[in-house]
Amino acid sequence: MENDAHKSVAFDALLNNAVSRRNLIKTGGAIGASGFLAGTSTLANAVSQATTLMSFKQIPMSTADTVSLPEGYRYDVLVAWGDPIVKSGAKFAVTNTAADQKTQFGDNTDGMSLFHLRSDDGKLDENRGVMAVNSEYINKEFMHVHKGENLTTDDVKKEIAAHGVNVFEVSKNKKGQWKVAKNGKLNRRFHGDADEFVMTGPVAGHALLKTAADPSGRRIIGTFNNCGNGRTPWDTYLTCEENFNGYFGAPKGTSLSKEQKAYGLSETGFDYNWWPTEERFNLAEHPNEANRFGWIVEIDPLNPESKAMKRSALGRFKHENAALTLSADGHAVVYMGDDERGEFVYKFVSDKTYIEGNRAHNMTLLENGTLYAAKFNDNGSGEWVELSYGKNGLTEANGFDSQEYILVYARLAARFVGATTMDRPEWVACHPSSPMVFCTLTNNKNRGVKDDQPVNGANPRAKNDFGHIVRWVPENRDHLSSRFGWDLFVVAGNPTTQTGAMAGSDNVNADNMFNSPDGLAFDADGRLWIQTDGDYSNEGKFAGQGNNQMLCADPVTGHIRRFLVGPRGCEITGSAFANDQRTLFVGIQHPSETWPNAHKDGVPRSAVIAISREDGGVIGT
Repeated sequence: MENDAHKSVAFDALLNNAVSRRNLIKTGGAIGASGFLAGTSTLANAVSQATTLMSFKQIPMSTADTVSLPEGYRYDVLVAWGDPIVKSGAKFAVTNTAADQKTQFGDNTDGMSLFHLRSDDGKLDENRGVMAVNSEYINKEFMHVHKGENLTTDDVKKEIAAHGVNVFEVSKNKKGQWKVAKNGKLNRRFHGDADEFVMTGPVAGHALLKTAADPSGRRIIGTFNNCGNGRTPWDTYLTCEENFNGYFGAPKGTSLSKEQKAYGLSETGFDYNWWPTEERFNLAEHPNEANRFGWIVEIDPLNPESKAMKRSALGRFKHENAALTLSADGHAVVYMGDDERGEFVYKFVSDKTYIEGNRAHNMTLLENGTLYAAKFNDNGSGEWVELSYGKNGLTEANGFDSQEYILVYARLAARFVGATTMDRPEWVACHPSSPMVFCTLTNNKNRGVKDDQPVNGANPRAKNDFGHIVRWVPENRDHLSSRFGWDLFVVAGNPTTQTGAMAGSDNVNADNMFNSPDGLAFDADGRLWIQTDGDYSNEGKFAGQGNNQMLCADPVTGHIRRFLVGPRGCEITGSAFANDQRTLFVGIQHPSETWPNAHKDGVPRSAVIAISREDGGVIGT
């Protein structure tokens, strides 16, 4: 065990190694945090060092309408939008009804986790499991025969049912391929019209959550825009409600509050146009309904009778994902990003501590705790600013009249205490065996343009089209610490069309370049997997970058290789490894043309694929 003196020296070394914005971009920031973890003063040649984590041959960019993988790898389509996942579920057809969709895999797959089941002797079964997979949103042009024009009441119900979370059993067949167990006892849908959600924590029962349909403020109907995810050490699934604002609307001339505007609520929303037939989405009639969305939701995939718990203590904003780790003394620590330009990175620390083997107790850890917002200083230091009533100016005199108000409007609180506005903070990932934490910052056209989003050390480029990844390490290697040191792990760019800052950091080159990092996850061996959701025009400043992709990185050396390129028009998002790391599940969201060819229905369908090595080896090696 490290003594406190060594920890303090290491943290100070990280701050001392913080370099100028220009050099952070030039080096990819691989010196600061890596030096801290290694206990050395410098790793100046880190980016150029070879990696021992990866041995697959990098693939070139692609613009083909297919999934491209390295030599020796293959994939199968596990499940696609509209495939039945509930017993006696309807087969896919564009003419399917809302009732059919409630039995089928939802649209536009995103975050996911695989939970292995146990055999009769209590051991994990490597060949069986239950998956939880998000369905973020829908594509009207593919969902209806009329391509989204003149929606009927059932059309709206179908769209709502296509959102949410899919829970279904999977197993390997004799050929070693993973298949959906269509009659699995654990299979079910948590869709946008499901009555299976309970509000928990400080905000449960508060006036801001009460509606005409639910005067208790505790029973929520549905979940939607389920983006990224997380999983807990006690084997529950965390699904994250992101762009909930777009589903609400109101008659022209409806007056909206400053709080509603801060969350992007408007009369037109995203033109889903649900509110004329589904009254709860009408902001003029039910202004509190929107407050019931934008939360982290905890689901128990192993208990088919359980309710889904919306965890209000973790704050309300446009949650991208939830990266949960345990502090040295067992507190649950959850890192989260609010995916919008100029929003913030957050941390939650549970009041209670984890107890090994006590699942019932552990499932209460996310009910209560303390929420913080991150402040990134230009010198490479950072601090977590507490968002608690009565602290840091969060008082009634300043417009914050309770802890409940602070949690419902966490954005307002974070902005008031001076947290750092970020370039769309998306997925956060915690290293499996060290205290390193990484966060993707996808892009931000407003950086350096809007007064509230000035260029700063952690977001160093104006009109950031390419995005970057920031890395931090908590002081004393303790996630409970209020201080951290940070650097830039990679700054995406295009060295073939751009110069200076927009060319990217030194670990970006013509062979592995990308834009808009989004999904982020570690495997058990510490490889960092980066997924993109960016410009796939392959033109102009993005020439040569091709379709969206998935890359693999060495988190210490900064070495990055392209592993996968998706079909045209898609986003690569969501991933999960089998326990033996010999299967990698990946989401292909909103393909735009004919993929997947395995489905001969003429409609592009979001899908989850299962990737394996032809020799049965570990993915990435």
